[in-house]
Amino acid sequence: MIIVCQKCSSRLQIDETKVPTGAFNIRCPKCNGTVETPAQSPAFEQSAIALGDSPATSSSRFEQPNPAPLFEVGEGDQTAKPDASAAEMLMELFAKLAGQSLPQYNRAPEGVRPSWNPRKALVCAPEENRDGLARGLSANGYKVFVANDTRQAVERMRENQLDVVVLDARLDPVEQGTIFVTREITILRPAQRRRVFFVLLSPSLRTMDPHAAFLNNVNAIVNLNDVEELPRLIEHRLREYNELYKDFNHVNGVPAL
Repeated sequence: MIIVCQKCSSRLQIDETKVPTGAFNIRCPKCNGTVETPAQSPAFEQSAIALGDSPATSSSRFEQPNPAPLFEVGEGDQTAKPDASAAEMLMELFAKLAGQSLPQYNRAPEGVRPSWNPRKALVCAPEENRDGLARGLSANGYKVFVANDTRQAVERMRENQLDVVVLDARLDPVEQGTIFVTREITILRPAQRRRVFFVLLSPSLRTMDPHAAFLNNVNAIVNLNDVEELPRLIEHRLREYNELYKDFNHVNGVPAL
């Protein structure tokens, strides 16, 4: 059983065999706050928002985790990508340890990620357009993970620090995939949420509609008729996003997304 602390949003794993039948309180080991847990009704335990009780997110203690796998591009589809420079990686690592900035001639332009550190994207979409989305992002330099169902999506989100999450609203309707993937985003702390660019693919909403994006708690919306332009649309919106948080990221010492 998973309980979320209302104060610090920490996820607490509770042994279900030790959970009392009625309401109970526990102390969060991270913030030392009290987490109140009401008694659960049978209707709630069977609902889509019951934490840990969906077949898509619950797992046996003996069952191996199965996060969304890395998308492998076929030999004929591979595009030329800049080789990672070991020297650049070492210089940036040493500069961070020493608290110094990289020499100007060796520094990547501000807002541009180095070639050895590609953005990690998770594609959560039905089978008919899953492969096309993954290929498009991979061809634009992304390290892409593809979820075949809700469980794979949720496990990958909990296992890796992703930069971009692309969610098709039609994902795994039987297991209510959209609800669970969105929940994994909404329970993030603000500092973590700012480091994830969340894109919703919709059959009805207008592409890049800021009002609809705000109402759906996403960073960008792309209509399904425009999915072929997805990498370009994400890149355009990410430039605006990084420009918005430019000073904030600089003060906090974090790179552009």
